[in-house]
Amino acid sequence: MRYELSDLRLFLEIAQARSLTAGAAAVFITPSAASYRLKNLEQALGTALFERTPRGMDLTPAGDAMLLHVRELFEGVERMQSDVGRFISGVKGHVRLIANSSSLNGFVTPTLGRFLVAYPGIDAEIEERQSETIPAAVLAREADVGIFAGPSSVQGLATHPYAVDRLVIVTPRDHVLASQSSLCLGAALEFDFVCMARTSSNYLFLRDTAQKYGKNVRARLHAHGFDAVLSLVAAGVGIALMPRSVLGGRLQPDQVAVLPLDEPWALRELSLVVRQDARFPGFITEFVNFLLEDPQVAMTRA
Repeated sequence: MRYELSDLRLFLEIAQARSLTAGAAAVFITPSAASYRLKNLEQALGTALFERTPRGMDLTPAGDAMLLHVRELFEGVERMQSDVGRFISGVKGHVRLIANSSSLNGFVTPTLGRFLVAYPGIDAEIEERQSETIPAAVLAREADVGIFAGPSSVQGLATHPYAVDRLVIVTPRDHVLASQSSLCLGAALEFDFVCMARTSSNYLFLRDTAQKYGKNVRARLHAHGFDAVLSLVAAGVGIALMPRSVLGGRLQPDQVAVLPLDEPWALRELSLVVRQDARFPGFITEFVNFLLEDPQVAMTRA
């Protein structure tokens, strides 16, 4: 049985987007052409790969099985391009990273920028997810590299200590909590919060942790970005849960107070994971080393 790489790429894009229209756009064809090619692929395989639902395109069990093989196939294509690329001018490639919000904003983004400048032929795709979901996603080949906080029981991953961070409460300078040297989250939950977006891993962690205390987060509003959150806190709108690593140059000491949390989970050990059986092209190995060896990141592990 013969397969066209272009059809398999279309299948991959539809599966990742859960949308025929978005998958078609990703490979620069019309939805009608994508539907025709997908139908031919399913007929060649003798089974349906997707279930068409009001929510979009859901993979069938056969589609789930095929997705793993297609991802592995395109990893092989990336390795081939990387190996051949050593004999021509420049290195070409694509790296996929998923990480929680604190590692993305506090550590990864500056390092990623320097890497892309050093390797102009490499493109990157980054996505924010909750820490709890990242190990399984890397194992399922949804990304090449994952960075997350906390432990993981997922087998089949090579784990590297990445960075150490701490969650803190940031308040307006004149807030009633500002004079305290530290506090517990339960006390902070009695006050109004400025939160990150509802889909951000930072907010979801705050919401889920508050529920463990039997409380809800009193969110006055959701902002898109830590810069906006910090500005709103400084303006007196509310308090916020933030990783210390993202404060850096954003910190306005005359307008906000930073309070350590007396909680064991406030100390965040971030891990970097890749699949144990991964046979990466050289540029992804370079990317992993670039992340781990960044001096600003490495010093937090000391």
